[in-house]
Amino acid sequence: MSSPPTSLWSPLRQPAFRGLWICGGIFFVGSGMQTMAAAWLMVELTGSSFLAALVQTAVFLPMFLLALPAGVLADTTDRRRLISGALMAQVGACALLTLLVLGGWGGPASVLFLVFVCGCCTAVLTPAWNSSVIDPVPRDEWPQAITAVSIAYNAARAVGPTLAGLVFAQLGAGWVFAVTVTTTLVMWESIRRWPPKAHPPSKLPAERLWGGTLSGLRFAWHSRIILAQLVRVMAFSAAGSALWALLPVIAQRQLGTGAQGFGLLMGCLGTGAVAVGLVLGRLRARFGMEVIVGVGGVVFAAAMLVAALTKVAWVVYIAMLFAGAAWMSAMSTFNTATQASAPQWVRSRAVAMHMVAALGAFAMGSAFWGAASDIVGLAPTLYVAAALMGVGLLLARPMPLRMGGLHEVTQATPWDELFIEAEPLPEAGPVAVEVGYRIAPGTDAAFLDTISRMKAPRRRDGATFWRVYKDLGEPSRYVERFIVESWADYLHQRARATMADQALETEVRAFLAPGETVRMSHYIAER
Repeated sequence: MSSPPTSLWSPLRQPAFRGLWICGGIFFVGSGMQTMAAAWLMVELTGSSFLAALVQTAVFLPMFLLALPAGVLADTTDRRRLISGALMAQVGACALLTLLVLGGWGGPASVLFLVFVCGCCTAVLTPAWNSSVIDPVPRDEWPQAITAVSIAYNAARAVGPTLAGLVFAQLGAGWVFAVTVTTTLVMWESIRRWPPKAHPPSKLPAERLWGGTLSGLRFAWHSRIILAQLVRVMAFSAAGSALWALLPVIAQRQLGTGAQGFGLLMGCLGTGAVAVGLVLGRLRARFGMEVIVGVGGVVFAAAMLVAALTKVAWVVYIAMLFAGAAWMSAMSTFNTATQASAPQWVRSRAVAMHMVAALGAFAMGSAFWGAASDIVGLAPTLYVAAALMGVGLLLARPMPLRMGGLHEVTQATPWDELFIEAEPLPEAGPVAVEVGYRIAPGTDAAFLDTISRMKAPRRRDGATFWRVYKDLGEPSRYVERFIVESWADYLHQRARATMADQALETEVRAFLAPGETVRMSHYIAER
């Protein structure tokens, strides 16, 4: 069997992916310029490291608040309309911010508010864009495609702040914000030209926003592989956010540089990320995910210590190059593992939950580290953050990382047809399902060990309750019983079973006594 491709250029041979990738990179550049300009403008307006760090919170907190509902919408509605609408709203907010700052009316509150609005628009469109941008690429090239997107994002961290520093120094913050209007329109044009694939037609009832949100959370909680990835990325992001949030303070107080120096620090982070991205596929194939994440955490913690201990600018710039490479290596690995481990029906929600974990922790961490820096000082704050980064790496043992196999994300045809005389309305429920097994004598312990593994997929795909019962009147008969909130949820649960789930069911059915079959009964709540 041939090994999967590790060349970064493989997915870029697809015209649709290449076009979306280039235009997305331009959009990322504009976003990086806006964030840098807003943070530095806040330093000039107020001199407060807390308010400067709060810009990062305004950018990323919407991800925590809106990403999961946006993921539900991306999984259940027209992704093209969703992305285009969010981009148009962002154009309006960016244009207003430009006019206010150019007119001299932009104070700290209005800047933070409009940056927050732009963050909300980005949060709404990102799950749909992230899950659709790799659709034109074969599945075995997804890791390279996701790495390419990460490179574009991190290249924007290098180019965007550097450009913003130059424009800010020469023309002022207002013209930086004007550029972001143009870059957002470029992104909108790419979606018009290469629209996302439509969801496959389905006879199942459409999921509603709240129910879809609960389905996504339930899936993550009962999927050990996804839960491990989310906890790990949250720990990494919360500790690492200290460096990103305090970079304006490092530039101003530690190094004594202006806006251009701050932009150069950001540029070094982005340059390091881009450089490692070019070889990340080969490194990941050779050393594995855990080594990449572990080394990345150690290097990033070391970079924070360098920033805290020295005032020599070129030393800090070099440390930022390594920090950017470490951040890119770890975060791209987390993202790849999450997207490759989620079935199609929940992939946008998995992307959204990854964003919630990473960027929600980043937003709250940024505010915390900014406040801590005002209270105890810059250096002690970075010391603590570096120590917490090291502690987070200890999660590797209880929560190891891996990418889901194809059989774990490919949906399977249900075992049994539904023989229902009068099918209930979609909203009817709760629904109780009983699956009866009459097993071979003497296999009780092995049967119970095997069927206990059914709890996770049943709960992951929609069940709110699951249990196995032994028939006291017939000791060789067992009943698996689970409850789903509605008939529509039960139909969705049946459609969500994967090839891996079906293989587990085959193991369970192997315990049936000779000549016996599984018997399934359905009950609908009446009172």
